[in-house]
Amino acid sequence: MKTIVGTLTVAALCATASVAHARLNVVVTTPDLASIVREIGSAHVDITTLARPTEDPHFVDAKPNFIVKLNKADMLVEGGAELEIGWLPALLDQARNPKLAADAPGYVACKDGVQLLEVPTTLDRSKGDIHAAGNPHYLIDPLNAKIVAGHIAESLCRVDPAACDTYRANLKKFNDQIDARMEQWTKALAPFKGQRIVSFHNSWAYFAQRFGLRIDLFMEPKPGIPPTPTHLSDVIKTMKAENIRVIFVEPFLNRRTAETVARNTGATVVDVSQFPGGVKGTDAGYIALLDHLVADLVSALGGHTK
Repeated sequence: MKTIVGTLTVAALCATASVAHARLNVVVTTPDLASIVREIGSAHVDITTLARPTEDPHFVDAKPNFIVKLNKADMLVEGGAELEIGWLPALLDQARNPKLAADAPGYVACKDGVQLLEVPTTLDRSKGDIHAAGNPHYLIDPLNAKIVAGHIAESLCRVDPAACDTYRANLKKFNDQIDARMEQWTKALAPFKGQRIVSFHNSWAYFAQRFGLRIDLFMEPKPGIPPTPTHLSDVIKTMKAENIRVIFVEPFLNRRTAETVARNTGATVVDVSQFPGGVKGTDAGYIALLDHLVADLVSALGGHTK
């Protein structure tokens, strides 16, 4: 009898410990956000990322199992600024999870507090894929990543106050790493301040602003509109006239078109991504992504990383 009672007591204690240390189910829309959630949440979170790192975040393949993931989630972390507007709202409607409501503790609107660029004064769809809130690709600016990390830590503390000290310590560690790397990244790119770079899509305004670059010539004639021969001819002429040496192309865009322009201008095509894992060598997380991006850009522009 004593053995049975002892066994039951141990089992009860183990069950209690298991509940106490249960991980939070966090659904995240994009891999860059997932990387930051992992840094802040560490062992306290299980993360489901909806968009693949090589996928266009505007047009994510909304699979039926996403609804199940959202239904069971304790938290939702989304970029906002209409980045996910084409696919996330319908999933949330079907998931019917009150924990993910806009006013719930587990909902994280990462754009809050970010100074969004290119906010249109009027909405004119003839100008292409225009976002009413502004350019949604803000997380490629490392200082915006610190803002986002703060939101994530705050929400984790609300949902899981017992581990709040851990989340705040992880936030400080992440911010300190960003600050240290910012000095290195800024120093590496300083010789190229004002340099103009071609991008396939208008994804790099925040990176350009942060590091003093010009990324304002695009292979798309309008956001989301495929390149036309006439527009590409104009891009080539501008690149030759201004000796523009670098073309950014993301994994989900047409690299062959970029290569054609590069052959006609002597430029270098640089494979880039805003998401960890989007290009080789960036799987380790957000900071590794920026390390890789800065190193490749410096190399393409003719400099050398230290």
